[in-house]
Amino acid sequence: MNILLLGAGGREHALAWKLAQSRYIAADGGTLYAAPGNPGIAECATLVELDVADHDAVVAWCEGHRVDFVVVGPEAPLVDGLADTLRGAGIAVFGPSKAAAQLEGSKGFTKDLCERAGIPTAGYVRTTSLEQAKTALDRFEAPYVLKADGLAAGKGVVIAATQDDANEALEDMFSGAFGAAGTEVVLEEFMEGEEASFFVLTDGATIVPFGSAQDHKRVGEGDTGPNTGGMGAYSPAPVLSASLRGEAIERIIAPTVRQMAEEGMPYSGVLYAGLMLTPQGPKLVEYNCRFGDPECQVLMMRLESDLGEYLYASATSGLAALRPPKFSRETAMTVVMAAQGYPGTPAKDGSIAGIDAAEAGGAKVFHAGTALRDGQLVASGGRVLNVTASGSSVAEAQRKAYAAVDALDFPSGFCRRDIGWREIEREGS
Repeated sequence: MNILLLGAGGREHALAWKLAQSRYIAADGGTLYAAPGNPGIAECATLVELDVADHDAVVAWCEGHRVDFVVVGPEAPLVDGLADTLRGAGIAVFGPSKAAAQLEGSKGFTKDLCERAGIPTAGYVRTTSLEQAKTALDRFEAPYVLKADGLAAGKGVVIAATQDDANEALEDMFSGAFGAAGTEVVLEEFMEGEEASFFVLTDGATIVPFGSAQDHKRVGEGDTGPNTGGMGAYSPAPVLSASLRGEAIERIIAPTVRQMAEEGMPYSGVLYAGLMLTPQGPKLVEYNCRFGDPECQVLMMRLESDLGEYLYASATSGLAALRPPKFSRETAMTVVMAAQGYPGTPAKDGSIAGIDAAEAGGAKVFHAGTALRDGQLVASGGRVLNVTASGSSVAEAQRKAYAAVDALDFPSGFCRRDIGWREIEREGS
């Protein structure tokens, strides 16, 4: 089977690394392509130049290279409807339709769907103007949760401690701080509890649990500073117990899949539920229509089953025929190495070396924002490397991950040194 993977970040490097091990590629003589990829992905896939916004060009390239299956990594092409175009051309694709991808593409869409389906989530108000949003603040108590409705690369959420802070944030959002994503802003009730990520694969009918994780969104240690796309993660998340996972499927995920099908928007692909574990049980924070980044890296590190089989079954209504996927019992942790200045203006072109040394002890370094300049590996984005390791506990996985971080030579990079701190405190208690 010939497979095309779309994307260029750490999530896609993890997917490429695992797809290259699939029987569809390794045993059946297929070719794994990636567009545009990155230097790390180039080690396990053939890189190609494609403009994913040009749907016809993507279809023509797939037809010309006998591509059987397309895996869409990031959310933007899904929200743009690329999966619909590929399916219309008879090409199997992992990822939801444009209509179904609204679960990530519009916070307001998802909140309305939760209300229709009786899915537990925070109270909310959708607003389309600064005046309307400021007036709606009176319905809530501090702290205030403000979310840009559209895609904002994981950075469109502001938690304001006071109403003055909230008003200032709203002025920024409606004046273009998040671009088109902030033309509508959703105000939400603040939920008390601990957050965890839960992943399932679905073909629109069958739902297959696909692991849990906890990530770290704030840039600074102790969960301080502005939100980022994610500074690290570990899997599994022990706080998301088997009973809580069952409750999340019964009360949140299954009703979502059912409601989407009933409304003519059947969901196919990975459904990533951000959950708040409240005293009243799990509640939905938000959905993503793709694997998390950096959560995907730790899931792929633990996955022992053939990733290609599960993704293809999701795309072809075949999940019911597969056994539950097998994951290692070990904990996997990934530490994000970012360029100085992130999440603001990251320093570009910082030199990177020492990856072989970092991987010598069994760690895996996934490339997130790298490029080759005259044969030298350099930083080309905000989040640059995902240093990933496994261990028998969160503490051991952390020790191995940071040992690999310390083996790298990336002078203009930085990382948080406390990834996994909550669970390590629990392990030691």
